[in-house]
Amino acid sequence: MAGITRRQILRRASAAALGSWLPPFLAAQQRNRQSRVRITGIETFPIRIPPEEGQLPDPFRIYRYQVNRVHTDSGIVGTSFVRGNTEVIERWARPTLLGEDLFAVDRHMRRLQIQRGESGVQGWSGVEHAIWDAIGQAAGLPVARLLGGARDRLKVYRTCVFPGKADQSDVPFEVQAAYAAKLQAAGYGAMKVRAWRPRPMDDVEMLAVARQAVGDDFEIMFDRTAVRPGWVWDYDTALSVARGMERYNARWLEEPFDGHDLEGPARLAAEVDIPITGGELGKSIHQFLAFLTHKTYDVIQPDTRICGGILNARKISILAEAFHVPCIQHGTSGLALAGYIQAGCAMPNCDYQEIIGQPNLPEEQWSPALRILRTPHVFEIENGHVKLPELAGLGLDVDQEALAEYRIRA
Repeated sequence: MAGITRRQILRRASAAALGSWLPPFLAAQQRNRQSRVRITGIETFPIRIPPEEGQLPDPFRIYRYQVNRVHTDSGIVGTSFVRGNTEVIERWARPTLLGEDLFAVDRHMRRLQIQRGESGVQGWSGVEHAIWDAIGQAAGLPVARLLGGARDRLKVYRTCVFPGKADQSDVPFEVQAAYAAKLQAAGYGAMKVRAWRPRPMDDVEMLAVARQAVGDDFEIMFDRTAVRPGWVWDYDTALSVARGMERYNARWLEEPFDGHDLEGPARLAAEVDIPITGGELGKSIHQFLAFLTHKTYDVIQPDTRICGGILNARKISILAEAFHVPCIQHGTSGLALAGYIQAGCAMPNCDYQEIIGQPNLPEEQWSPALRILRTPHVFEIENGHVKLPELAGLGLDVDQEALAEYRIRA
């Protein structure tokens, strides 16, 4: 060992160890260094899937999507259905990423943050999801496996926004309770509803009615997300509501205060047993670090679109692991769920997937999308769990000819 410095020994040991535990994504990236896959095209466009012949559109089903496609010099095409900002895609993603290494997702994200700031990350998420779809196809693996592969399914909770007033004050308690019973009968184990009613304790009363319909084992969450209703609870109101919800075994109360309030949720979480959750509007890992260091939430909830994409969501989950905090993603609906499911199945501290919609079942909501896929399921749900697709990439076998047929042209 003469002539070899301690630093050289450490570097050699690190290099040897790296080969034994290198994550699949990085291993695939290493294999492609000599023959990099380059991005050759980025496009975004809307589609409308028509209803079945002779049928009227169902207002509770999804027929329209934004499509994001990333083309490569290997012939692989990555596709996502996450809504993005077309201005960011047209003016930044396309001119900046053409000719770039497909696998360099983190480098692309850092350039975006430098050039467009944190406000730009939400706008490119649809492209980022499509890039991951292409990476997974290049590696021959689902994205979840590339990012750690913690699990092969996630429990579903259904967030239902009932037709009518946004604050749901015109929705009878019995209607919400009946929908919870419908979900339970279909094998689902959890539901989330808005806590926006003008009289906050009304949502406690609704929970009492729902408990009579579904019993204590069915989980019911409440979403305040106080920036959205337009007015914020004071602390005493939040404490009264949380304690009322505790009496009826609510699963959690989400963002009872302004999303930028670091101290209020932490104080409430320390006083009550019901978990206080939040973070869906966070756009950077720095915001989530602030939540974690201030103990703002018992559970953090990044949105895999708003936070900048799949890779940032995975980084946030790793950060949360260091603080022993669950990371349960805020959800979405329809085909956009593909990247969320992949990210969630890569997270050891995530056991739920939110699926947002109106008062039908998820399978009914996304059923029109079967006309643009070559699989018998959009996403397979079994015993209240959504299963990780076995296909490479985001797990959607997209019929590109069908996309061309249903494309909306200006």
